[in-house]
Amino acid sequence: MDWKSKRIEAILEQALVEDKATNDITTAITIDPGLRASATVLAKQDCIVSGLGAIPRFLEIFARLDKRNNGRYEVISHPEIFDGVRVKKGQPIAVIRHNARVILACERVILNLMQRMSGIATLTRQYADAIAGTGAKVLDTRKTIPGLRLLDKYAVRCGGGENHRLDLSDGILIKNNHISLGGGIEKVLKSAHEKRKPGQVIDIEVRTFDELRTALDHGAESLLIDNMTPADVKKAIAMIQERGVKIPTEASGNIVLENIRKYATTGVDYISVGALTHSAIAVDLSMRITAEIY
Repeated sequence: MDWKSKRIEAILEQALVEDKATNDITTAITIDPGLRASATVLAKQDCIVSGLGAIPRFLEIFARLDKRNNGRYEVISHPEIFDGVRVKKGQPIAVIRHNARVILACERVILNLMQRMSGIATLTRQYADAIAGTGAKVLDTRKTIPGLRLLDKYAVRCGGGENHRLDLSDGILIKNNHISLGGGIEKVLKSAHEKRKPGQVIDIEVRTFDELRTALDHGAESLLIDNMTPADVKKAIAMIQERGVKIPTEASGNIVLENIRKYATTGVDYISVGALTHSAIAVDLSMRITAEIY
């Protein structure tokens, strides 16, 4: 993750602006402006860490927005703790040493972001572990919080998943509504073959065996097998193999932790799970802040 990219900076800056972090009236009237503090980010449950790189960026952006000289800062974490690592309940994740007012002003945005990202990473790891050894891989979807997609998808990678399309320009994926509005599978595939740019792979969604046959007959190069049972997905994979074609396959729809391994053992290459980003529960993190004594 490029934490210094303009897109990431815009997301983090908006979080600080939304919280009016530079106008923390409670902190301003209760905390000495010269007080320095040490803040420890703690895991209050077992989880996969994601978002550590956001901490120094929040502090840097705050300094730019605040324009006051709040002194030096440092963010310290154990060498063995980084994004994607599993930590235990009660384990310190990072230590921030900075002006106490700045730490208090940034506390909530830091925790909010890391809790969500670590929640996504933790849930993704559960799915990835559930299909370990099958050869199938877990994919995310575009079912992300508007504005937070880059962070959501990075958190998926931290949990051992892989990213599907980043956005609508990132590959051709013909879905049911395209097929319906475009005149059917044969017509939309013909149009896609004629109009695509070099190197673009044509992926198409199929929901029945008849749609699968039609898609194969008219040049599908990748297949999204949607809302089929594990048994039907296995049959679909066999149908593809009988044709003697080798194309990527993906299963999606109504896939949860309890049944994902059944899908993974069908021979499908990828399994997409919208829940990784739209239903992940934020993990419980806290920040313990103490004054530095000189």
